[in-house]
Amino acid sequence: MNTTALNTHAPALVDKPCETPCTYSIGRRLSLLLAAQTVIGLGVLLAFIYGATTMLFIAKHDEELQKYSSVLVEVLRSADAQGGEAEMKAKLAWLAERSPTTFVEVRRADGSTFYRDASPSFDINQQSSRGMAFSVPTKAGGPLQGQLLLDCSRDAKTARHMALLLIGTVLAGGALVGWGTFWRVRCSLRPLLDLAAQTKAIDARRLGQRIALAEPAVELQPVVDQFNGLMQRVERTYVQLEGFNADVAHELRTPLANLIGQTEVALSRERGVAELEDTLVSNLEELQRMAAIVNDMLFLAQADRGVKARRGAAVSMAEVVRQVVEFHEAPMEERGLSVTIDGDAQLPMDEPLVKRALSNLLGNAIRYATPNSQLCVRIAHASANGRGVQLWVENAGPAIDPSHLPRMFDRFFRADAARCELEKPHHGLGLSIVAAIARMHDGMPTAESSGGITRVGFSLHAGPNAAA
Repeated sequence: MNTTALNTHAPALVDKPCETPCTYSIGRRLSLLLAAQTVIGLGVLLAFIYGATTMLFIAKHDEELQKYSSVLVEVLRSADAQGGEAEMKAKLAWLAERSPTTFVEVRRADGSTFYRDASPSFDINQQSSRGMAFSVPTKAGGPLQGQLLLDCSRDAKTARHMALLLIGTVLAGGALVGWGTFWRVRCSLRPLLDLAAQTKAIDARRLGQRIALAEPAVELQPVVDQFNGLMQRVERTYVQLEGFNADVAHELRTPLANLIGQTEVALSRERGVAELEDTLVSNLEELQRMAAIVNDMLFLAQADRGVKARRGAAVSMAEVVRQVVEFHEAPMEERGLSVTIDGDAQLPMDEPLVKRALSNLLGNAIRYATPNSQLCVRIAHASANGRGVQLWVENAGPAIDPSHLPRMFDRFFRADAARCELEKPHHGLGLSIVAAIARMHDGMPTAESSGGITRVGFSLHAGPNAAA
């Protein structure tokens, strides 16, 4: 064994991505989304509030600085007029004792220090302090240039506490909204859990069970209606399938029983060559009947899978009908029947399939028509633009119960078992094949019976690429 080759292909198996989509919780996802939206929304709102509060603090500080600088200028002017520099320094020291949250520094015009507060109660270099410059004219020399600093640390601390409080409010609001949303979504999704439980309770033994909401919801009711409609179709299909299986078993049981019985009789004692040949001929007929049933079932299975007819060139429908009528001349003569063809149309079609459908319709009409009567095959355009053809076969005979008409094209359905000819038994798939061929040509079968006249037929439509 080549281990190198195995090692070469091993990473491809490891790196193969998982094709199964990851599941997620709707409640959890909605909770996280709403919590995130709440955090963002509250964050923006509270950030605006924090910014507005900070601007109010700044405006207040500027106002205090403006007022205090004005007071300093007026005091220094008055002191300069009364006692000169000594009086001004005394006034500044006196003001410094009464305003511990401020720091004042005054310089002369040449840049030398005129006055400086001795020991400020705050760090004048920190960012929480805010300053403003002022100028004081004097009599002795040039104007004095002063710098006033205001301690804003208390308001800055208040702003920090406010920021922490706002951040906590945002996070708490997001968590509260997320938890509340998760709880409400879980309560709101409880009807879905109830529907899931009801759906789980449905099985093959309870196909007639339907789901329902205790309190109808506008958003969920269409889903419930669609599901119940689907279950109704599934139940109908399941019932039809059970009936179909039973009919198939019944139809195959008869020829099998005949084969077994005739073979047992033939083997019960010695038989001559002529007797054995008769037994083999009879068995062959039963086997051919079984083969016909199987072939017809296979054809119907293909039609059910959506197989479409292979369309050829446009042909005359009346000519196709004449060829099928010629094939049925012998059984028609036996019953004294005649046939007329009314109308004609050109249509691209799968000619062998259409001939098979017509043959089944004629065989059905011959079987149930009143002896010595007349059959009529009518051909007409099914639409104004000529892209479809309607064909039906009329025969005079006993009327069919209206309740049986919708089931005429069901498999193995017979409106009246007593009407089946024992000499020429048929297995009840003829009209089902007619319906299948009609569907393969995008058409549909039709049947009606009234006034002693029965009409059975089908429609054909031109393909999408056919010329109008």
